[in-house]
Amino acid sequence: MINGHGDDLYRYRHLSSKEIINFSSNVCAGTNRQGLEEYLQKMLPIFIGEYPEPEPYQLAERLALYHDVSTQEVLVTHGATEGIYLVAQAFSGKNSAILQPTFNEYADATKVFGHQVSSFFSLGEIPDNADLVWLCNPNNPTGRVWDIPTLRFLIESHPDILFVIDQSYEYFTEKGLFSSAEAVYWDNVILLHSMTKRYAIPGIRLGYITANAILLNKIRAIRMPWSVNGMAITTGMYYLEQNLPITLDVRAQILEGKRLAEKLSKIDGLTIEPSDTHFFLAHYEYMTAARLKEQLLVQNGLLIRDASNFVGLNSGHFRIAAQLKEHNDKLITAIRHITK
Repeated sequence: MINGHGDDLYRYRHLSSKEIINFSSNVCAGTNRQGLEEYLQKMLPIFIGEYPEPEPYQLAERLALYHDVSTQEVLVTHGATEGIYLVAQAFSGKNSAILQPTFNEYADATKVFGHQVSSFFSLGEIPDNADLVWLCNPNNPTGRVWDIPTLRFLIESHPDILFVIDQSYEYFTEKGLFSSAEAVYWDNVILLHSMTKRYAIPGIRLGYITANAILLNKIRAIRMPWSVNGMAITTGMYYLEQNLPITLDVRAQILEGKRLAEKLSKIDGLTIEPSDTHFFLAHYEYMTAARLKEQLLVQNGLLIRDASNFVGLNSGHFRIAAQLKEHNDKLITAIRHITK
């Protein structure tokens, strides 16, 4: 894992006497977790005193039913990140091409398992020697979504390439994405999913993979037993019993992200890239992202994501995920003050 990875709030709690408002995480602050929190409190003795299933069979069955696929086409994981490492391990030693800039963990995982790793920056430039192509859709850190017809053309015109598509942020866009039922018809597509992101439960770690049974059996063969703990399994079952309920007004969140981006784009030297989600990539011309991050944190208790360690980006890039309106207004005011 690269230093400076993702939500690093844990590094800074001691630096500020204020409550830190976290814009560095793509998890949404407005997500309602009250019902889950009350339910998990009742289940605490079971989490502590009983082994979970070696593999989350019941949860996989419920997810398969929800997505209209077979149980053999679903694999529950310890967050989407375990899914990334399992895919990298199952296809160790291959040539992996990563569409950049994107989540660092694809490169980290593939390097651990002996892949030859290359980067490309346009869907029309897939390297000729690629065995696997890694795409994040919606993409982190840009928030961009690649449309279904474009991806379908690539998948069908490159049958010898395995496309690993991370849809961890699928809940946070109104643009069309592949369904699991669509993806399992191809023998060269793996979809990664995150309940961690959807329900704002980063401490619980819960995700899953959907793909055809042949691909998933190859991955399932190397996964560690009990990798998904009892609290995560119970959380997944709780939400599936409610048919994966809506716990956040996603449209309102996206609109608030657009409002925040528009306000910030009027600041001299600050460029905001278009996004299809509630988070977006920004670049400040006159100060490094590291310096801006430090000043926002120390002076205002606001934490942004220094994005300078993403491949293809530079020291001025940072990412912001829109939070509650009152929090976003504080960020706008603070950046205006720092950059004036």
